Amino acid sequence: MLANCHFDSVANSPGASDDAVGCSVMLEVLHSLANLSTPLKHGVIFLFNGAEETILQASHGFITQHPWARQVRAFVNLEAAGVGGKELVFQTGDNILSVLKHLVMSDELADSSQYRHGNMVFFDLLGLTMLVYPAHVGTVINYIVAVAAVIYLSGKCLLTSCAGCVSGRHVICAAGRYMRDLVCVVCVLVLSWIFSLVTLLFVAWLVTLMGRSMFWYSHIHAAVFLYGSAAVCILLLIHTLVKNRCYRCVCVVQRAGRVDLAELFFDGSLLLWCFVLFFFTHRGWCSAYVPMMMVLFPLISKLLLTKLFRARGASLQYSVLYLMGLVVPYVYIMFLIRVIFEVFTPILGRSKDEIPPDIIMASLVTVATVILSSYIIHFIYLSRGTKRVLAVLGSVFMLMFVLVSCGLFFPYSADPSSPRPKRVFVQHITRSFHTLNGSLQSSDSGLCINDLDYTGMQHITPHIPQINDSISTHCQDWLPYYGYTRKSWYLPAPEVSPKAPLEVQLLSRQETQWGTVKMSFEVKGPSHMSLYLHPHAGASLSSWSFNDWNFVFYTHGLDAPVWRFWIEILPLKSSNVSPDEGLVSLAITAHYLSGSDGRSETLESFLKRFPAWVFSSSWISTYHMYTY
Repeated sequence: MLANCHFDSVANSPGASDDAVGCSVMLEVLHSLANLSTPLKHGVIFLFNGAEETILQASHGFITQHPWARQVRAFVNLEAAGVGGKELVFQTGDNILSVLKHLVMSDELADSSQYRHGNMVFFDLLGLTMLVYPAHVGTVINYIVAVAAVIYLSGKCLLTSCAGCVSGRHVICAAGRYMRDLVCVVCVLVLSWIFSLVTLLFVAWLVTLMGRSMFWYSHIHAAVFLYGSAAVCILLLIHTLVKNRCYRCVCVVQRAGRVDLAELFFDGSLLLWCFVLFFFTHRGWCSAYVPMMMVLFPLISKLLLTKLFRARGASLQYSVLYLMGLVVPYVYIMFLIRVIFEVFTPILGRSKDEIPPDIIMASLVTVATVILSSYIIHFIYLSRGTKRVLAVLGSVFMLMFVLVSCGLFFPYSADPSSPRPKRVFVQHITRSFHTLNGSLQSSDSGLCINDLDYTGMQHITPHIPQINDSISTHCQDWLPYYGYTRKSWYLPAPEVSPKAPLEVQLLSRQETQWGTVKMSFEVKGPSHMSLYLHPHAGASLSSWSFNDWNFVFYTHGLDAPVWRFWIEILPLKSSNVSPDEGLVSLAITAHYLSGSDGRSETLESFLKRFPAWVFSSSWISTYHMYTY
């Protein structure tokens, strides 16, 4: 049995949930198992890994090179992520000790092949317990539920067509009308969802333009009230218009007509969920149990309440019983929605500026609203009017929009019980540019600032006004580069001089028989280095000593050999290219993440000026560019 955690963390971060908690739990479990009076039937490997933050180097080394790796039959990984408050635990829960005790004392590890059932479905019951069953069992259950829904809709079609009809021709016509109406209802539902999404995306765009992006980062309820009220209001408005305008021909003002419309919209929602269930199951997705619940429980409730509904319509008794039938799937769906928001909120806090985070948040709220309203929509067609509800929802939206526009909801928080930090990378860097003969051509030094979310420096500049005078760096295409090029701020600062400076040496340069120029290099530097290449005009990279990647990030431990590599450049046979320009620009960035070389007085004094709600990951870097 293998239990795994890692003791390294992001540079200068406390690493509480990622992963000091996991290390602490593993030490306690180790202490408990070591003091058992009965011997264990199977061995337990407690693996405390390093280099997890540099793409799982130690984990990869153990599983590929250590002789114990072949003996492992099962493992648990203690890992978590979060942005304050409740951590999200990966693969393990608070029952790790009991799980390990059970497995190492059982016979399951001796021959684990007989306990393999292929893919498994993990049905998390509100975070309290976990139901686990083979995926093929779930497939059978899903198809049974989907077929039952199809039978219900087919029977509904036949019953509708047979009601009051004598001749076969009339039966066919009535069945055709039901199918036509059902298709129209499905189209109305889908269009209402699309209009709701478009409206919320427009609102999110306005919020972003006003500079209030991520207002919900520490106030998630604000996003629910702003985007949720807008989504529900649009859905309610569209279906009210459909009821009042498009279905007058079926006597909406009459109770019988309202009942028929309500049943049609219930059937339309059931049909859409049935499609989703078929699709998930056909694709082999183990999460198909979610749409299965959204088909099974509403279908059972509808079958049990059909007579009551046809007799009394939307009576209080019917409404209460119907909503009680939706309790199980809706409670579970709301649990999943909460988990999704807990996952995406911290992720959007470090998503850079690829997509405005409010666009993603508005989309998530729209999807949640659509799911929760799918079996409630038909109540609109049973009600006499929706003006009061629309007025309340519109008022809530306008109030929240005004509050957000005024900046009442600040995105970040330094509250120890529920921190919501802004993440910032700060590098005190010196850049050196060398000529073709190796002499220093130019150099500059400064504080390079990169933020990890969409808001940039707009909330920090009131505390550090000098950032307004910094250089917002742009991509210089003549320099080898990779990474943060969209939002970077460069504040001039004194030069840094690490005690162990970077050393780059060209070992050999030779022309190959296939027309390329092969160069071999030797590099001595700190534990973290990055390599960048930029072939000059007319030249191209033919081959090198690395894999087929675009970016080389080199890391090593305390005792490591000198880094050696080679590259092959294919020059262009053209007289327009001057030999004085060289073939390639090679740049290496040395990152000093720890020790005395990783700090400077300038860097420390600058970090102290950040407000308490900013978490800065900082280090010293040197950038050296050479031409060959």
